[in-house]
Amino acid sequence: MKNLRVGALLFVLLFLATHFSEARLQACNPSGKIIGKKPPPGQCNPQNDSDCCKQGKSYPTYKCSPSVSGSTKAVLTINSFEKGGDGGAPSECDNKYHSDNTPVVALSTGWYSGGSRCLNNITISANGRSVTAMVVDECDSTMGCDDDHDYQPPCPNNIVDASKAVWKALGVPEDNWGELDITWSDA
Repeated sequence: MKNLRVGALLFVLLFLATHFSEARLQACNPSGKIIGKKPPPGQCNPQNDSDCCKQGKSYPTYKCSPSVSGSTKAVLTINSFEKGGDGGAPSECDNKYHSDNTPVVALSTGWYSGGSRCLNNITISANGRSVTAMVVDECDSTMGCDDDHDYQPPCPNNIVDASKAVWKALGVPEDNWGELDITWSDA
């Protein structure tokens, strides 16, 4: 009888653990999709290996990002926040362009949180180093493949899009710039 109770208790615990971890994994599903349009000639800036939308390709969109913790996993990408750079328009937070030599970032839509992190610092860690960078823009996870987004696809929901200064501070060799697994937290 005692073995039956222990077995039942283990089953309940296993069920609850599986149920709650599964719910956490499903907390941020795609909210829709955008069908790519071919950019007009010269309308997509491929600087920093930026992707340009492909005609007919389906791109997922997100209104959310994974939960923020003391050490949130993300993918670091590279972006130019300078006028004429692949970032396109001035930064959303302050309507200004920023030097590539300044540590600034754009966060995926869910983490950008309607601008609640604007002009606040975050700490980015990777490669055995950390750097503090200011949030100046949104990496739009809800829209893309249009003129406003430089004909680039929507951002995935786990992106910290960073200036060259952030990559340099993390000690990443320039020929390895592009994508890097990182962790970040509010500073």
